Amino acid sequence: MTATLIWIFVALLAIGLYLSWTAGRLDRLHTRIDAARAALDAQLLRRASVTQELATAGVLDPAASIVLYEAAHAARQAEEEQREVAESELSAALRAVFEEPAQLEAVREVPGGEEATLELAQAVRRVPMARRFHNDAVRAARALRRHRKVRWFRLAGHAPFPLAFEMDDEPPTALADRPVS
Repeated sequence: MTATLIWIFVALLAIGLYLSWTAGRLDRLHTRIDAARAALDAQLLRRASVTQELATAGVLDPAASIVLYEAAHAARQAEEEQREVAESELSAALRAVFEEPAQLEAVREVPGGEEATLELAQAVRRVPMARRFHNDAVRAARALRRHRKVRWFRLAGHAPFPLAFEMDDEPPTALADRPVS
């Protein structure tokens, strides 16, 4: 009788440790999502800020300056539920302005244009990477949250279901091909 109770206690202890480990893993994934989202927000803000600086620097033609400034302003001011659309529109505006390498070369020849395009090239390259890190963390947390043990024992607690950040982050070809030092 006592041997059976000991085995039941050991089994319950093992199950409890396993569930605790799984809950800790899920908590670490949620923490990773929060950190990745903060990094993504920082990169998106940097891209919009650099775009606004370039648009107001006087190195672009007036029409391109207006298009970029308005798209960057909209991206910076967007509410959370409209953020993906606004960021996608900024990506489209950047591609429209820098569709051809000739536009980029014209900007580079203007005083201050070289530094501005270098900064913008760095900013547009970091956004897809930050978004990929965020979405990879979301994918891992979603996979773990789909397991029965997580649902049955409510190991996710009250944490909201993680959502991926879906946007058009394709950089302009002229900026993506530009060597960065």
